Amino acid sequence: MWPTLVVNKILKKRLGSTNFVADYHHTYEQPLLSIDEQSIHHHPNYNKYNYKVFVSTWNVGGVAPHQDLNLEDLLDTCNNSCDIYVLGFQEIVPLKASNVLGSENSEVSSKWNSLIREALNKKTENDDEWKGDPQEFQCIISKQMVGVFISVWTRKDLRPFIHHPSVSCIGCGIMGCLGNKGSVSVRFRLHETSFCFVCSHLASGGREGDEKHRNSNVAEIFSRTTFPKGPLFDLPRKILDHDHVVLLGDLNYRISLPEESTRLLVEKGDWDSLLQNDQLMMELENGNMLRGWHEGPIKFAPTYKYFPNSDMYYGCCYHGKKAEKKRAPAWCDRIVWYGNGLKQLVYNRSESKLSDHRPVKAIFIAQVRVSTELGNLQTLFLSERFEHIKTPFGVSTTNDDFLCKKQLSFRL
Repeated sequence: MWPTLVVNKILKKRLGSTNFVADYHHTYEQPLLSIDEQSIHHHPNYNKYNYKVFVSTWNVGGVAPHQDLNLEDLLDTCNNSCDIYVLGFQEIVPLKASNVLGSENSEVSSKWNSLIREALNKKTENDDEWKGDPQEFQCIISKQMVGVFISVWTRKDLRPFIHHPSVSCIGCGIMGCLGNKGSVSVRFRLHETSFCFVCSHLASGGREGDEKHRNSNVAEIFSRTTFPKGPLFDLPRKILDHDHVVLLGDLNYRISLPEESTRLLVEKGDWDSLLQNDQLMMELENGNMLRGWHEGPIKFAPTYKYFPNSDMYYGCCYHGKKAEKKRAPAWCDRIVWYGNGLKQLVYNRSESKLSDHRPVKAIFIAQVRVSTELGNLQTLFLSERFEHIKTPFGVSTTNDDFLCKKQLSFRL
């Protein structure tokens, strides 16, 4: 008990830090329009608009990114242009004692942010706006806790309508409080709708009963994560109180089958049989902590555990001591969401071989409330983002009151 209390005391300030990195200083809490925020919030009438949100998770296995690492396969910016990008990482630094107990080192997270910035704002020389064009995407929140790191980017014309950004870090690793496992949660309000993204690295282990430790981690994260109430005391403080909630990360849930059976089904590509025994799937359907959450259909191979720089699952070749370190393939890396107003368009994996995990990505349409007082100013601030939603993913907009015909965004 005493060691736990001492460690909690030492790390409380660091893990509980509300500081975060962004491209601009948050000195204002309302749009640059001269409209009183309180009157907007209590305005009885809203318009509803849709924004496209990209979310990804990647356990990079303690491997620092090299300068020429290409993130285009992950972000897919050539084929899909989203309004908001949320990238979550785990193990951006090795989880050794010096990193878990030592002072935070932001060098690696800065490297990741530089690569993200370059990929999102890449211009070709054939682009007429290439020379002197300002950055289209800007970082609104970036936060690291040991190896857990989340970075949120938005279009520059959307930024003035994002308010009350905040972070909350929960360590639930060694002794139940160290940051080798846990979560970094971020929240913000876009117009009149609140978003919360929870980037997590849950307890590992493939033995029977280890899933209970992961469920316990989720319970800790939900109960201990808190955000400020805001200047009007009207902002949600707990994760599940937000309008749109997305949980992403190396959730570490495994497949409850003997290893030999799992490997045989993986070789056959029989995802349905594997998913019937997937621990997270069972938790979503019948569990206590994540029951009622949603996940898109999984049509891709398990994301863990690979030999780095290889397409071969770890332990598939038994050479000497490696037989002692076998890890059955599993979908450890997941993206799930809670509540209404989110519609998933894409859920798949990328094929970077940097680590022993494959990255996973999702694209959502998020419904956002906009005060009619702002909505009536469309004609003054109309941008190319107000366009009919295309359906490159085969999603029909007919007879679906969730998908509205236009997207709202303002340029000031």
